[in-house]
Amino acid sequence: MEVSVIIPNYNGEFFLKNCLNSLFNQKNIDLEVIIIDNNSSDKSRDYIKSKFPNCILIENKENLGFAKAVNQGIEISSNEFVFLLNNDFQLHHLSSNCRLL
Repeated sequence: MEVSVIIPNYNGEFFLKNCLNSLFNQKNIDLEVIIIDNNSSDKSRDYIKSKFPNCILIENKENLGFAKAVNQGIEISSNEFVFLLNNDFQLHHLSSNCRLL
């Protein structure tokens, strides 16, 4: 299964390591990870670029809020399925056998 994961971020450097590691530890799922940074003043953007260069990073010049950030990610996503994820969330296991309603 191919899934685009959209993560809005604002000053979430503290959370990103656990969140992104939990994503990339998933098995049998092809993930496209898109992070939309809403002009963070912490080192979130530098952290993403150095530790997770395989993520797509959109860098906004101002905080556009959750909804606009998510829509930016959806617009550039390349997969049929989109998964919205907060940056402070960790996944334990996604199953490729999920039933879509």
